[in-house]
Amino acid sequence: MRLEDEIKQAKFKTEHHKLMINILYTASWLQRTQSNVLRPHSISPEQYNILRILRGAKGKAMSLNDISSRMIDRASNTSRLIDKLIVKEWVNRTICTKDRRQSEILITQKGLDILQSLQGPIDEISEQFFTISEKECQKLNTVLDEMRNINNPI
Repeated sequence: MRLEDEIKQAKFKTEHHKLMINILYTASWLQRTQSNVLRPHSISPEQYNILRILRGAKGKAMSLNDISSRMIDRASNTSRLIDKLIVKEWVNRTICTKDRRQSEILITQKGLDILQSLQGPIDEISEQFFTISEKECQKLNTVLDEMRNINNPI
């Protein structure tokens, strides 16, 4: 459905303004879709993101700072989220032997199992993008990367 129909707005200031609203609206739609898949498993999108980051570490422990720097939503309170994952026994935290002020976080088998059980439903979300060609996806990814680099030059 067109953005104009979704938000019941017939006109935008400029096409660039419409693009900004469209990106915000689409991101919110994706977050709602993902939340609806994760909610029955008692996991938030931010917790899911942390588990994916830790799984990507392939068995190596990560510091809180390393995890935070890789988060999709960098405003998340990573420490609080990890505390919740510890209660669920999806991650372990140990004090770093080299620097006792730091801790190391490691995904557990239970954490890997919950990610595995969510793989199918999460894949179904991404399958909605299969109507877009791979070439169009590459172009859109490039444009989005360029947008983020406007105020953050490399």
